[in-house]
Amino acid sequence: MRTIQELSRLSVIIPTLNAAATLPQTLRSLRYAGPIGEIIIADGGSDDPTVTTATAATAGVRVITGARGRGTQLAAGAVAASGEWLLFLHADCRLEPGWARAVGDFITAPGASARAGYFALALDDPAGAARRIERIVAWRCRILALPYGDQGLLISRHLYDAVGGFAPLPLMEDVELARRLGRHRLMPIGASCVASAGRYRREGYWRRPLRNLLCLSLYFAGLAPARITRLYR
Repeated sequence: MRTIQELSRLSVIIPTLNAAATLPQTLRSLRYAGPIGEIIIADGGSDDPTVTTATAATAGVRVITGARGRGTQLAAGAVAASGEWLLFLHADCRLEPGWARAVGDFITAPGASARAGYFALALDDPAGAARRIERIVAWRCRILALPYGDQGLLISRHLYDAVGGFAPLPLMEDVELARRLGRHRLMPIGASCVASAGRYRREGYWRRPLRNLLCLSLYFAGLAPARITRLYR
């Protein structure tokens, strides 16, 4: 009962762009846990059936449309949200069973509103290379306190507003917010988020992480995200 009560305080925000193939599975993973306060799809102008898929996949989904760019879409979704807690989730990620209890425990822990949580990353690929990526991500979160957007972000409205929310960046919006939150306000939730490994399979399990590392290094060196985006794409 307590978990259901806590989920009613939650606004889930999902930025989308041509995500019709993966979004239904993401929404199903949320609805299996029980009634959620609200689910907001922040679409950046999809030209596939993303919007109709979202509204058909599960009841209670609200779609807003606006300018393209994940940082911009996340920020717009947060503005539209009414929940005390915000859960930002990518459209090609699904939460594993048990996530609702972990989120409920996180929300009700003492001092929770002053912290933000992230999920452990799992990839939907049985290959050994996928397990290597998962270990690297776990190390990055533990040592550098840098969870990425495909690990989700659970944060109270109070803290989100206090740190200024997502910046309208075309890239690195997750890293930028993580840096403002700081190491001591970022904690693991205690559940996993399964992300699509499609990009790794297409681009290579060595090439993509190296490109991501290069982009991160350029960002920390002060290169504007708009310029990094051209390299990323």
